[in-house]
Formats: sequence, C-alpha cells, structure tokens
Amino acid sequence: MASLASVFSAICVSLLLSPASGIDFNYPAVFNFGDSNSDTGDLIAAGIGDPLLPPNGRAYFSKPAGRFCDGRLIIDFLMDAMDMPFLNAYLDSVGAPSFQKGCNFAAAGSTILPATKYSVSPFSFGIQVAQFFRFKNQVLQLQTKGKKIRKSIPQADYFHQGLYMFDIGQNDLAGAFYSKTEDQVIASIPKILSEFESGLKKLYDQGARKFWIHNTGPLGCLSQNIVIFGKDPSKLDKFGCVSSHNRAAKLFNIQLHTLCTKLRGVFADATITYIDVFTIKFNLIANFSRYGFENPTAACCGYGGLPLNYDPRIACGQTKVLKGRSAMAKACDDATEYINWDGIHYTEAANLHVSSQILTGRYSDPPFADQMPFALKLKF
Repeated sequence: MASLASVFSAICVSLLLSPASGIDFNYPAVFNFGDSNSDTGDLIAAGIGDPLLPPNGRAYFSKPAGRFCDGRLIIDFLMDAMDMPFLNAYLDSVGAPSFQKGCNFAAAGSTILPATKYSVSPFSFGIQVAQFFRFKNQVLQLQTKGKKIRKSIPQADYFHQGLYMFDIGQNDLAGAFYSKTEDQVIASIPKILSEFESGLKKLYDQGARKFWIHNTGPLGCLSQNIVIFGKDPSKLDKFGCVSSHNRAAKLFNIQLHTLCTKLRGVFADATITYIDVFTIKFNLIANFSRYGFENPTAACCGYGGLPLNYDPRIACGQTKVLKGRSAMAKACDDATEYINWDGIHYTEAANLHVSSQILTGRYSDPPFADQMPFALKLKF
C-alpha cells in the first residue's frame, strides 16, 4: 500500500485544485464527545479495564497512546487538518496536558444511554456532558487566576465559538444485540436518540453553536461481530458482514439524520453538520482492493489466524492461557494492508482513508465540497 505521506500529498493536491470559499473552519477550540472511535486516552486514564499494551500505538506514537489503534484516529487527522494539536483526554492529568485548544471527553465503551452494571464504560453521553460543564466552570474560574494558567486553558469565548464534535451510539447498538433481537434493538433507537437530543440541547443552552455529528459505522463488518454473530453463513451478506447489525446501523443513521434536520429548525443561529461515516466505511470494505488494502474484515492484531484472526477471549497484545496453552494476540507485519486493527477498531491507515473522504465534504449534510481551505495544512 502507498505510504501515508504519499496519500496525504494526493489529498492536498486534489484540494488545491478546488476553489476554497464559503465555510469557516477556523475554530479556536474543539470539544469532543464519544466512544473508542475518538477516545484519545480517557478510559485508560480512568484506570478502567485492561491496560493498552504494545503493539497499540506503534505506527505513529511508537508506544500505546490511549488510543485503541496502531496509530492515529479519525479525530487526530481532523485536528491535524485544522492545524490544531491533538486533543488531550479530560481525565488525563499526567504531564501537565494543555486544554487551550479544547478537550476530549470521549471514552472507549461509552454509550448514549446511561451506563448499566454490564457497561464497559461508566462515562455515558450524559456523564460526558456533565464533565464538560464542570470543565467549563473550572476554566471560567481559573481565567481570573493569572496569565500562566491561561496558557493551558481555553479562553472564555472559545466555548461559544468552538466546534462540538460527536461520534457515539455504536456501543448502544452493538451491546444491545447480546441480549435483544434485531427488532428489539431497532425499537430502542428512538429512546437512544432522545437521550442524545437531550444532551445536545443542554450544550446548546450553554452556548454551543457549531455541531459536527458522525453517524455510526457498519457494525456488522467488525471482526468481533462476525465471529460472535456470524457463525451461520445465512446471517452474512455478500461482503461477509453480519446483516442484522448493519440494518440496525442504517436505521439508526436515518433517524439520527432526521434528528439533525429537526434541530436545525429548533436551535436558532446554530450550524449542525451531519457526517455519513457509514457510507465511507462500507465503501472502503466493499472496495478494499481499490484502495490498496488486502484484508477487509480480518483483524491485524488478534489471535486465531485468518480469515478473521479474532478471539474475544484475548485482546491485542495480551498473552493468555487458552485450553492449556499459551496464546498471544500478535500484530500483523503490515497494518496498512488491513482495515481492522484489533477486531473492533480501525487501523491508522483505514482512519486516514475515512478522514480523507470526510474532508472532501461530499459525505456531509450540508455538503462542503470545494470549501476546504484548512485541508491544505495537513502535516505529513
């Protein structure tokens, strides 16, 4: 596969040839809410679950960096595209992290609905919003404490001028399939989105005006779900993905899109951008060889070997005794050949592809194609 640098170069050249006007992407700060798709270290900082082990982070950070990936996430690429530093996790206090350009409240395993005793993460969307309010209140108090502290926190007006990003809902659907039928999962979608709307309204009432909302991806194409729910070949589509999970994801996205349209009429002077991540990711999986990938659904870092290389008993980098024998979930030699990193999350190479497609503006509502001045600032 072509190097990430050469792919970035191609993106920049294509954007340079397009006129750039009409949309202002010059945000002073970004506040992000979500799950592992955009968690830059929150769950790990909270000390919940197993620690992230090598080879996580190897492609870019050379060590585990709080991300469930071999390198950068979509949000990292988008921050880079806006010429902004990577977002620090809200709960990560080691190393005197700077929050001047925003804060990341996303935590792996999080859901929109309130957490239950079975939840991986206690930091549901409502909790993340509450954490944001505490963060904002603390920042406003610290603004009066002198110039030194102000260098590491957002200015007061950044909370109104900043971009609010959301990538959450995947775990509500994926988790529900373990105890509910497809019809029951689909029936729960309005309740999930009602909770999401409530959180958005609280943020709007506190001054948020610029909303950037990702829909959920093709859950049925994740190695984890194929291994657990795809044992019967009749449950799979022609791409080897679990049909029920993808149907639920599509219906969730239709209703999420409808909610975004509705809120444009409710939230005066707000901008709401809906990003169709599902289509980008599904197109990548369906046409993987066209984009330089060799394995559309197998995990790069896992155990069990092809075709899926995923075993739910052992996470990437772990060594365990299975059936009396030592087993280790190792990484493949070249992750740029894989879309899936660990059975649940995407590789850095796949995240780069998704990010580059988002940056075309063709997969958003409203679209912003040919209006991407910031994309020329991508760092290689």
